[in-house]
Amino acid sequence: MDKIFGTKTVLISGGLGDIGRAVALKFAASGAAIALGDIKEPTSAKGFLTELRGFGIEAIYHQTDVSNAASVSSWIDAVEQELGTPDIIIANAATVTIGSIHEFTPEQWSQELRVNLDGAFFMTQNATARLLAKQMPGRVVFVGSWAAQAVHPGLPAYCVSKAGVRMLCKCMALELAPHGILVNEIAPGWVEAGLSASIWKGNPEQAKTAAQKVPVRKLIGPQEVAAQIVLICHPENVHMTGSTVLMDGGLSLLTL
Repeated sequence: MDKIFGTKTVLISGGLGDIGRAVALKFAASGAAIALGDIKEPTSAKGFLTELRGFGIEAIYHQTDVSNAASVSSWIDAVEQELGTPDIIIANAATVTIGSIHEFTPEQWSQELRVNLDGAFFMTQNATARLLAKQMPGRVVFVGSWAAQAVHPGLPAYCVSKAGVRMLCKCMALELAPHGILVNEIAPGWVEAGLSASIWKGNPEQAKTAAQKVPVRKLIGPQEVAAQIVLICHPENVHMTGSTVLMDGGLSLLTL
């Protein structure tokens, strides 16, 4: 496979989740060094790190709480020491709570926004500051959602947090464009990953029904999301910034 990212270091939050793993594998296959962060214990990463290193690249993991700015800073400090300054930054970590507006506790609301929005800000602010200090170009991709623009009953905090991520992407893109740092968002629709995948795995008929609601008649796999992220970060992509790549199979064209 073409090693087009052979000189790059990719920083991925939520790196042990379904999408995080798919992104790491895709970049590793293209020659990039991989720096994973996640809230899970380091032992959870051992097998996956071995798999990544099978591509002949360097891969490391650090337990990180993206909702804590100090934890994020320590993580990126360690990555710089071990692999160098990350120049591809994938803000992927997220959580979701199911419930109506009046079922949410203040703690649940705050926690979801801290992880999904504050975490994305802490990570990208810290990592891009290092690029600026070293006058390095780079790429930032926020893993957003079509929920940023479409109301999802039962997911109020998730929708609000992803809408915030979309505007953060635009603000950061404008500020960093003169420095050669391009910032974009990938906004998937219904992905067979995380909470959705666990629900659909236990209820195949529900998954089939969901797929039939999508105009293209299929759900999105984590590998498809990863492929689009790699395309956004391709070295020949030099003008796209502040954009949202919507990959929802046409869901946003419907009134659900």
